[in-house]
Amino acid sequence: MKALTLAAIPGDHMSMSRPVNRPSPAVWYAIPALVLAAALPPPAFAQVKETRRLAACRTVLEELLGGEERIPRDLLDKAECVAVVPSAKKFALGVGGRWGKGAIVCRTQGGEGSWGPPLMISLGGGSLGLQVGGLAADYVFLVMNAKGIDSLLRSQFTLGGDATVAAGPVGRTGSASTDLRLNAEILSYSRTRGLFVGLSLEGAVVKQDRDGNENVYGERVDVKELLLHGAYPVPAAARGLEDLLATSSPRRAPG
Repeated sequence: MKALTLAAIPGDHMSMSRPVNRPSPAVWYAIPALVLAAALPPPAFAQVKETRRLAACRTVLEELLGGEERIPRDLLDKAECVAVVPSAKKFALGVGGRWGKGAIVCRTQGGEGSWGPPLMISLGGGSLGLQVGGLAADYVFLVMNAKGIDSLLRSQFTLGGDATVAAGPVGRTGSASTDLRLNAEILSYSRTRGLFVGLSLEGAVVKQDRDGNENVYGERVDVKELLLHGAYPVPAAARGLEDLLATSSPRRAPG
């Protein structure tokens, strides 16, 4: 007995071509990250993420210190600490929320020493007011006095609540600052990459990123010793950020 062979008949449904499902571009973009995550053990992959975060902090700060619309150098010279949160995400329709991760670096020896190692932080919280659309923004905060530093030593604090915050002036100098800006504990700057109406930083919550710090330093850190006394060595991943600060503002100006 001969085996029967099925052949496609013209017009038969079996011979009709069917569309091929192709992966979306987003899938292809995600493949390298998935491969990296699979190839590296969890601690190593976490360190890669923090290295990228610190590199992004350096890039954002370098860009916001240059050009005509810049963070005034005289205000940077008076700052005791500098925080950078690159590419923070914010979405809203009436009531908004924000989320991002970054790092903060302080001058050691009561503000008179060199820039110390970074503390990894997160920025979150909601806000109210006229808000429409979505936003990705880079934030920079200048901590101007000891009271602002006291807020940093807490596990978390609220901008505009626990610490006074004001929009920082831009340009070559900050001489046109208002009394509010001069008396604020923290001056804030942002670079917007999306659409947002009625952006307000009051109500944003800054937290210590304990997991991020452990990934960077390999242990739980003493925040006071890290920020005020530089008791931890500057990680290799943070040297670019520290070098930029040391070049841009090597010493704190009085005032």
